[in-house]
Order: sequence, then C-alpha cells, then structure tokens
Amino acid sequence: MTDAPIKSNLVGAANDGPDPKRWSVLLVVVIAQLMVVLDASIVTIALPSAQRDLHFSVANRQWVITAYSLAFGGLLLLGGRIADFAGRRRIFIVGLIGFAAASALGGVAVDQAMLFGSRALQGAAAALMAPGALSILTNTFQDNPGERAKAFGAYGAVGGAGAAIGVLAGGVLTEFASWRWCFLINVPIALLTAFAASRVVRETRSTGKTGYDIPGAVLVTAGIVSLVYGFTKAVADGWTSATTLSFTFIGVILLIAFVVVESRSAFPLLPLRVVLERNRGGAFLATLLIVVGMFAMFLFVSYYMQQILHYSAAKSGVAFLPFALGVIVAAGLATPLVPKIGPRAVMTSGLLIAAAGMLWLTQISYWTHLLPQLIVMSIGMGLAFPALSSTALTKVNPEDSGVASSLLNASQQVGASLGAALLNTIAATATASYIASRGAGFLERGTVHGFAVAFAVGAAILAAGAIVSAALVQGNAHAYPASVTASATGIQP
Repeated sequence: MTDAPIKSNLVGAANDGPDPKRWSVLLVVVIAQLMVVLDASIVTIALPSAQRDLHFSVANRQWVITAYSLAFGGLLLLGGRIADFAGRRRIFIVGLIGFAAASALGGVAVDQAMLFGSRALQGAAAALMAPGALSILTNTFQDNPGERAKAFGAYGAVGGAGAAIGVLAGGVLTEFASWRWCFLINVPIALLTAFAASRVVRETRSTGKTGYDIPGAVLVTAGIVSLVYGFTKAVADGWTSATTLSFTFIGVILLIAFVVVESRSAFPLLPLRVVLERNRGGAFLATLLIVVGMFAMFLFVSYYMQQILHYSAAKSGVAFLPFALGVIVAAGLATPLVPKIGPRAVMTSGLLIAAAGMLWLTQISYWTHLLPQLIVMSIGMGLAFPALSSTALTKVNPEDSGVASSLLNASQQVGASLGAALLNTIAATATASYIASRGAGFLERGTVHGFAVAFAVGAAILAAGAIVSAALVQGNAHAYPASVTASATGIQP
C-alpha cells in the first residue's frame, strides 16, 4: 500500500472567497479549545475538596486527571478520522453535547467510580470535539495569510494559557462555590457553543472511499493507554517495578505494531505522510516535549503555593494569572513574526526562553523567585505555541486535516500524562533521598528540593524541544502560504 494521498474531495466548503462568518467560527473554536485545555487542569486545585467529599484514597486521586487524559489521548486519532468522514461540524457538535453530559455527570457524582467514569467520558467527548475544532479552523482560514496568522495566534494563545486559566478558575470555583462547579460550569458553555456552531460553521468532510482502520484504532488506543498507565504506575511502584516495565514494554510494542499496520492499511487511521513530512514531524515532537516539560511547572508550583506558602485555592489560582496573561501577550507578538521570519526562529527562541524560566524556577519563593520565572516562561510559551500549531497543520491534505489536528492534541494529552508520571517520580525520589540523608526534620526543605530537581529536568526537556525545532523545522516562512489553490486542496463549492 502506497502512502499517496487519498483522492477525494471536500464537500460543504467554498473556494470563491473567505467565509463571511469566519470570525464567528474562530470564536466558537476558541471557546471549545479553551474548555478542552482548561478541563485538564481545572480539577488540580479542586482535588483535595473532591477527595474529602467522596472519600477516595490518595493513591486513587490521580485517576481524576489520568482517566481524562487516557481517554482523550487514546481516542483522539479515531476521533479525527471519524470527523474527516462523518462531517467535521457534525462530530464537533456531537462532541460538545457529549462533553456537556459528561460534565453534568461529574458535577453530581456521589462516589469515586461515578467521578472517574465521568472524567473518562469527558475525555472521550473531547476526543471528538478537539480534532473537529482544529480542522474546522484549518479549513476556514486558507486564503488570507494575515487572517490565518491571527486565527492561529488566537488558538495558540488559548492552548498556551488555557492550563493556567483552568487553575485560576478551579481555585475560584472551589473556594467560593464548590468543586462540583468545576464540572457543572461546562454544561451551559458547551451547549451554547454547540448551538452557535450549528449556525455559523460550514460542514466539510472527505467524500472519497470511506473506511475506518479498526485494527489501527485498537492498537494505537491500547498502546497509548498501556504506555501512559505504565508511566503513571511508576509514581507509586517505581520505574524498575514489574508493573511499570511490563505496561511500558507492551505499550511500545503495540505502538510499533500500529506503525506497521498503518503502512499497509487501505484506510490508515494515521497516514504516515502526515508525520513523515519534516516540518510537521518536528512540530509534533516538539509539542510532545513542551507539554512533558511544562507539566513540571503547573504540578509543582501548585503544590508549592498550597503546601509551602500556604495559599488558599483561590489565591493559588490568582497567582497563576501572570503566566496566562504573559502567554496571551507573547502569542500576539508572535503572530506577525511567524510569516516574516519563519516558524523555526520563533518556536526555537520561545522554547529556549521557556527553558531558561523553568531552570530559574529551581530557586523558588513567590515574589523574588517565582513570579519573574512565570513571566519569562509565559513569554517563551506564547512565542512557541502559535508557530507550533500552524506548522503542524500547514500543507496537510484536506482529507487528513482531522487526523493531523487530532495528532497535535494527542501529543499534548500524552505529554501531560507522561510528564505527570515522569516528573512526579523524579521529585518524589529526590525528596526521599534528601530527607534520608538529613533526617525527618527536613521534610519541607526536602519537598522543595524535589520540586527544584523536577524543574531542572523540565528545563532540559524544554531545551530538547528547542533543539528538535531548530534541527527539523525549516527556517523559511512556509507556515503561512500566500494562497491555497482549489486544485491543491480539492475544495469544491
């Protein structure tokens, strides 16, 4: 089986000019993306309250986060392919409605099983919603490079700042309402967004020979779940435990088998042409490394604020606000830079700035050794995210836009899961070694030492992302082509 593009057309889109409702479409997509991104972090600060109310153990509380990321990351590629063939607007709306229903279930959860199940359902719904949202954006802004830059700038800003906004929202809702509102707040927003999408978004779909790669879907989902579960078990069991090694090994084998199947499938879930193109492959890999490294900041700074500085949930959330604002401002600055100097310079410099900020975090107290670092990191992330998003999706065949956008989101979700397991284990090990060598009276200092070690590793991972960007992504301004012709895209009126 060759890896040539599927010969198909897109229906429902126009090639006679820009969509007159394109800015309304952008608003709908940004709101949906914000829900997806912040829902992965909004529960972080709410976890202690939910744990007390529903009486689940410290060992089990990780599943509030992991159930979401496992379902989301494991089903994203399948969700992207379903959106390509069943209709991107249709699946986007289905995902929004499903997300609202799952959020309502989580908000009224009466025990841990109900809460964990609702989080998995949220992840599954997000796996339909997220690729549909990004492919809608890709297909809506094709003609005008300036408008495309603005659209991806807005999307990138939400991607970079959404996690910090989620922490802020989680802290405020938990302290002044209830942890349940971290879920219930999604219900009206998702339903209103679904209604708006039905009014302003054009339907697009691939209309060639339709087929679903079921073996590929099973292999990639099982592989990601096994790999993430293995990394998650490392938190409690250690990296050399039989459980960790077994699940990690099985995950790697399943993912290798997935690549083999995709190279031979008539209807591949992930056409290898999507990732083998140099720029896109570099952008996907850099995105994965960014999220793995950045997770150290959100996870351990949140713990540091509440456990060491004794901030309330709301105050901890507010303390993340400078990071969110910095990402938004820097993303706005990056938007005109990318088409002028190319994505490589922007994303590489952004990642190096972020790595420097993360390394600076190894010296922590809020006003002198936390706030400045958050600002530096936010500038770096704000520069990198728009260039990464656009590069990952530029020149993708229209019939592959759903799977390409789902792969971008999968890189973020899998990165978050791997980052949680990897960096939490590193921090815990460093803390235990520090206390063992100095005594139980150094518990607080040992905890901070563990955070600092995790920050150093996170900085190294961000620097690795910068190296990947510099080595693989081309230096020209290819990310915003002047035009996309109808013959090249297969778009029909």
